[in-house]
Amino acid sequence: MGGNGASMPGDGRWLLPEGIEELLPAEARVVERMRRQLLDLCDSWGYELVVPPLVEYTESLLIGLGPDLDLQTFKLTDQLSGRTLGVRPDITPQVARIDAHSLRCEGPSRLCYAGSVLHTRARSPLASRSPIQLGAELYGDASLAADIEVVSLMLEMLHVAGVERVTLDLGHVGIFRSLMEHLALPDRLAQALFEALQHKSEPAIHELLAEAGLPDNQMALLSRLAGLNGGPEVLAEAAVLFADAPAGVGAALRALAEVADAVTARAPGVALHFDLCELQGYHYHTGLVFAAYAPGQGEALANGGRYDDIGQVFGRARPATGFNTDLKSLLRLTRGSEPAARGGVFVPHALGLSAWSEIQRLRSNGERVVLGLPSEQPSAACDRELRASAGGEWQLGILE
Repeated sequence: MGGNGASMPGDGRWLLPEGIEELLPAEARVVERMRRQLLDLCDSWGYELVVPPLVEYTESLLIGLGPDLDLQTFKLTDQLSGRTLGVRPDITPQVARIDAHSLRCEGPSRLCYAGSVLHTRARSPLASRSPIQLGAELYGDASLAADIEVVSLMLEMLHVAGVERVTLDLGHVGIFRSLMEHLALPDRLAQALFEALQHKSEPAIHELLAEAGLPDNQMALLSRLAGLNGGPEVLAEAAVLFADAPAGVGAALRALAEVADAVTARAPGVALHFDLCELQGYHYHTGLVFAAYAPGQGEALANGGRYDDIGQVFGRARPATGFNTDLKSLLRLTRGSEPAARGGVFVPHALGLSAWSEIQRLRSNGERVVLGLPSEQPSAACDRELRASAGGEWQLGILE
């Protein structure tokens, strides 16, 4: 993927905007192969492909997934209607609209997608502003079995893509949400505490809890929440710590344990990490949240969670859970395992007319055939050449 410097010789007309890349043949071949493999995998699990539009009216594109989406969206004016359009920064709300409004299925609905999105700013220093987002969404079922299904599919996707040694990070926004509903703090304090917990800033957490004037036992619960991250032992520690907490906390912990058991059974090679203070996407997620990491990668390769009732803004509230990944990120991680360029058959221009039937036969059998132009020498992408034998039969010879 080509990077772009701010200063280049000449007039710079070939420059691309910062964070916007082009994929050259070798990279494009790998990404397209991966896209097909992963969508075929989704199909084998019963997920149906949808292709949402690149642009939509902002009033439907920017609802349901929190205010951050608006800041990530390039906007333009539709010359036909005069209304504001947005270039999609995320395909998830589009698929929710399709499920709620266009399909209107009864019962569970499984949908998958793949397409480019555009961000006004990169989400991290190394991230692209034009990811190729691929994901799957399951609508119409509020059970934990649906969450386990999408987590399992995400892990299988990474396996098929060639990612090894995956760590699955699990959290549940119901823990923090139940605690805050029980405490009923003023909005200002609740928001400040949310931000402090999100950054795991213990000094700020203690200061805010002292300002709130909470009883010592409640202060202890919230102050220790930020440190509850690690291996399976975290769940056992949390069960003791939150024994007297609101019922929603216990339900969330049991859900995490059940998901962990399912992942261990289905993908025993995946390492598990729990973060009970994971609040990314808190404003739209409603339950389990999860992300997959690979060694040496600071950013998640894939992430998702439950976001029930997202379809309500489209007139039809539906339970929902899903995940997405960026094919460009997977390309960077799996670059060392890229297959060699596929060989092909070169046909000299002079044989084009007489060999046409043989050329088409080879192509129909899956061969890559390059018919040379008048001035063209054998292509470097080809490893064989079509030749006529003395008996008039066609033969494939090795190119030197």
